Amino acid sequence: MQHFKESKKSKNKPKVTLKQAFKTIIWPRRNLVLLGLVLIIIRSLSGFVLPLQSKVLMDEVVPNKDFNQLYNLVLIVIGAILVQAITSFLLTKVLSIQAQYLISELRAQVQKKVLSLPISFFDNTKSGALVSRIMSDVEGVRNLIGTGLVQLIGGSFTAIVTLVILLRMNVWMTLFTFIPLSIFGLIALKSFKHIRPIFRARGKINAEVKGRLTETLGGIRVIKAFNAEQQESEIFEKGVANIYENVKKSMTVTALMTSSSTFLIGLATTGVMGIGGYYMMEGSLTFGDFIQFTFLLAFMVAPIVQMSNIGSQLTEALAGLDRTEELMNMAAEEDNEHRTIVLDDVKGDVVFEDVSFSYEEGKQVINNINFKVPAGSVTALVGSSGSGKSTIAGLSATFLNPAAGKITIDNKDMSEVKLSSFRKYLGVVLQDEFLFEGTIRDNILFPRPNATKEELQNAVKAAYVNEFTDRFDDGLDTLIGERGVKLSGGQRQRLAIARAILANPKMIILDEATSSLDTESEALIQKSLSELVKDRTTIVIAHRLSTIKKADQILVIEAGEIAERGTHDELIAKEGRYFDLYTYQSKI
Repeated sequence: MQHFKESKKSKNKPKVTLKQAFKTIIWPRRNLVLLGLVLIIIRSLSGFVLPLQSKVLMDEVVPNKDFNQLYNLVLIVIGAILVQAITSFLLTKVLSIQAQYLISELRAQVQKKVLSLPISFFDNTKSGALVSRIMSDVEGVRNLIGTGLVQLIGGSFTAIVTLVILLRMNVWMTLFTFIPLSIFGLIALKSFKHIRPIFRARGKINAEVKGRLTETLGGIRVIKAFNAEQQESEIFEKGVANIYENVKKSMTVTALMTSSSTFLIGLATTGVMGIGGYYMMEGSLTFGDFIQFTFLLAFMVAPIVQMSNIGSQLTEALAGLDRTEELMNMAAEEDNEHRTIVLDDVKGDVVFEDVSFSYEEGKQVINNINFKVPAGSVTALVGSSGSGKSTIAGLSATFLNPAAGKITIDNKDMSEVKLSSFRKYLGVVLQDEFLFEGTIRDNILFPRPNATKEELQNAVKAAYVNEFTDRFDDGLDTLIGERGVKLSGGQRQRLAIARAILANPKMIILDEATSSLDTESEALIQKSLSELVKDRTTIVIAHRLSTIKKADQILVIEAGEIAERGTHDELIAKEGRYFDLYTYQSKI
């Protein structure tokens, strides 16, 4: 489906115009919208039957006591009402359902765009806020493709036709009513201009509140452990108070429109009564004319008042699309025009050449790092917390991009490689591994949903997952709860390793892969890891130095630099920083 044109650079507070929305959302569905317009015009024209026939009733049928004409008149009115009912049903069927379909399409499109954004975007954005933007911001589009915009156009048509009829009936009565209605229209236009920023701010506040609520529910164990329920409740109360203040502003503007419409329409009605009474007493206006004029006036006023409500809905829709446009304008990971190299295969030679990186300007985390990870070898990163080990792993996985220097894979500059072509050869096992709600089987099959039963069982056995699943009544079909809360830390880690084994990557990054394991589980995992890293380029981050004795090279990272490098035996012989770390752990 079509959407707003994406740009390479994110714009500040983009503003979606009705013209732009028409071009990208309405025009591609012009046939349905045109059908909706035809239906609403038919409905509007059929609505004129009742007021027009009221004059006939009062001036011809009743005075002449013509029962046959009365029967015909009633049948005509019933037929018109039936036409109105049918067209209203078809409008809902054609446009409202199509609007809901469009909303589902837009949600899918925005979610796809969000998933294409770089890791840095997610590091700075709450997941709950993103859920709100994906699910809520596009809902207002139903007022563009649904009955909202069509009713706006149909209402305008009804008002114009009615105005022409009223002018032909009595110019002065019509002008008297038209003036206050025009004033109301100007007030409504001013109000819409003022209310749009309020709706836009509401979307942002809603996203922030939902984001915090999502975090609160996800971290309920920590909250209860620290007796912080009251603290979280106060934060949430502040958030909903901000929503209330925003809604109060919009309701104030809406109330201004409503009260002004009540006064001005009441003024117009009073004028019709006075002028109409004068003309009837003078004899230039019949009772039937007056009833017909009153009915038609209601036909003109109703769409105008309705259009003010629809205008508010359209304003809210455009405000939501502003925020959607903001997301769609963000540059995706692979939007970089320099990423043109597609990897057909990976051997796994990784080289860091004078690589530097900083999360904040002026605060270097990695300083001119140089090292090589030969294909099929194991490189271990050790060092104190905050030394830069995880940053090096993130750079290796292309989750981060170096600020200076170059990283190559098989002599190809990683900054020029299509990320998707590289990551299909990559496997990652993190310290706090993320598991999806569902079954053990679903989580292991995640990287390869179509893997065979034999491949699945091989991964299960290699990671010793069967050691605990055999004790479960449902085995691999056991539900593990959100983020795997029903499993122990060691069980979750073995499940993550089984997932990586099934993915069969050429390069693997292990971030504290045995940190959550007890001694027995660690022994089992060490066996499975030995199988996992065989003939694969492996980068291991480890605090437990006993687990990396067999690494081909060990890099000791301190303050973003390589303090020492070598094998376990070589570094022990140097009696430097690694020797201190190893002997200290051995004493614990």
